[in-house]
Amino acid sequence: MPTIFYSVMGEGRGHAARARAMVERLRDRHRVVLFSSADGYEFLESVFGNDPEIDLHAVPGLVFHYTEGKLDQAKTIREGAAFWLNANRSAQDLLPLFRSELPALAICDFEPLLPRAARRAGVPLVSLDHQHFMSTYDLTSLPARLQRWAWRMSWATWAFGINAQTTVVSAFYQPPLRRGYEHVVQVSTLLRDAVRHRTPTFEGPLLSYLRRATPPRVIETLAALPRPVRIYGLGERPPQGAATFHAIDETTFVDDLASCEALISAAGNQLLGEALHLGKPILALPERNHHEQCINACFLEQLGGGEWSHIESVTSAAINGFLERIPAHRERIQTDARSYDGLPKAVEAVEQALANATRRS
Repeated sequence: MPTIFYSVMGEGRGHAARARAMVERLRDRHRVVLFSSADGYEFLESVFGNDPEIDLHAVPGLVFHYTEGKLDQAKTIREGAAFWLNANRSAQDLLPLFRSELPALAICDFEPLLPRAARRAGVPLVSLDHQHFMSTYDLTSLPARLQRWAWRMSWATWAFGINAQTTVVSAFYQPPLRRGYEHVVQVSTLLRDAVRHRTPTFEGPLLSYLRRATPPRVIETLAALPRPVRIYGLGERPPQGAATFHAIDETTFVDDLASCEALISAAGNQLLGEALHLGKPILALPERNHHEQCINACFLEQLGGGEWSHIESVTSAAINGFLERIPAHRERIQTDARSYDGLPKAVEAVEQALANATRRS
């Protein structure tokens, strides 16, 4: 049974959710060893921590920092600089595991340490993430400011030094590839089995997944809505008007996602794709400075799956207007023939990379 090393960016939970979906499909044929940090490690530990067949290792990672409810770019950059200064040493620390475990392949979801160690160990690498859309996708349908940001950030993906033999990009949207990137494999959302096999209903409350930095005014607006709202991401707290607050629990959250009337949420690629797969209209609320989520929100609107507003400036009128348009959004999603399940194609790409690595060895 070949061993695969799989590293996951620790900021947020979307990277880890993708990895979980892949592990569910790979583990019957391969031994998978996971590496992550921060939120990603916490998520994977909750899923695989007691699983004797999956090893999970904590590694240093990049983290977004918040001050007074807003993204603190200065602190994020400062802490990130310290991480990069130690990146080569941290990658070197992984080499004993490469020598003892002898992985046949490494997979990286926008995590920079494992690729460096894999190159030094001579292990082939698959890049399987969302972020490489910035350098490989034709983004000319976006507003100019978001195109400029994506161009600048495409240099950051280069700076991660991943340099994979195979590049797979997972996104719920799939515009044309840029010239010169025709080799990139485009796949849709990597759906967990719990989502892939769920039959949706639409009679439940509204569902909301919010980041910790959500302004209190937004929570007050949701609490004042004329229908119940189940809110995740802010921890458990007493009910407030129409809103109840719930700790993250995978089973309960998927149950609520499958049964909710609609989703009002931060604009992470993974969650938006899962919601679209289940036919759920979405009001996306990206932070103004979280440009990646703004791009996700723009593509959501282009696909007809919902609407979006910056979370700092969203109004009660915008939220109530979205609620009135839920039936129209749902009809567009349900008549859209595209598939939001990219897992089979992603697994195929990994298996092909593993077969190529075996032939070379």
